[in-house]
Amino acid sequence: MSRKQGSQWAANKGIAAAILSDRGQRRSVLGAFAFAMLGMLALGLWGIDEWLKESVLRFGLYWVACGLLCLFVLLFALFDVLTTLKEERDRH
Repeated sequence: MSRKQGSQWAANKGIAAAILSDRGQRRSVLGAFAFAMLGMLALGLWGIDEWLKESVLRFGLYWVACGLLCLFVLLFALFDVLTTLKEERDRH
């Protein structure tokens, strides 16, 4: 790994740590991903449904990507709940 890649990695880790440690920022990011997930679902159902029907591979890849995004949002929400519970428990 070059020096530039290493510094970029450290910067990315710092940004991720900042987002994950701040409840407001974490919820904003979670909301953005949830909105993107709902948009992707709506687009696949009503916007590009004919285009997706043209190819089984395209259809499968699109809905797998949509499912993975949904799984990510669910896991991120679970992380938020558990982190919030820990923060509140530590406060009292």
